[in-house]
Amino acid sequence: MPVEVNLRHLEAHSIRLDGEVPVAELDLDLRDDMVQADQPLRYDIEVQKMEHSVLAQGWLRLALSCQCVRCLKSFKQELSIEKWSCLLALRGEESVPVVNDCVDLTPQMREDILLEFPRHPLCKADCGGLPRKDPGNQKTPGQAGHTAQEVSAWSELDKLKF
Repeated sequence: MPVEVNLRHLEAHSIRLDGEVPVAELDLDLRDDMVQADQPLRYDIEVQKMEHSVLAQGWLRLALSCQCVRCLKSFKQELSIEKWSCLLALRGEESVPVVNDCVDLTPQMREDILLEFPRHPLCKADCGGLPRKDPGNQKTPGQAGHTAQEVSAWSELDKLKF
């Protein structure tokens, strides 16, 4: 269900809205395998009418299921916008659609949430990535009997004569 505000109710006083919006209603169109939203968006906002606009202020929270881009470990992260605000014009070129005296806040909430999505999610800031094997004991292809420490690209370049 979209987050809608009736403009007639705003004429007398401001309105406080709190609740949840299912992820399907947000239509996030996520194409990133590393970040998925599977929990509803929680919100608590206060909406007031100004002369020819509507001002919404409050917080937005969305739980994300992420996969670390370095070590591929799954983890949960909460996307939180603590001081969310939105000014919606009711007149002019950039005015929002008004349907049956109601204004839908969902598109603005969706846009601000998408801007806050992590681009490269990390399980922790100092994640070292996938565990690496010791290169000293690996055989290099085409070099029977030699280990990676004995034959390196630098040693081969040192053999060049200019």
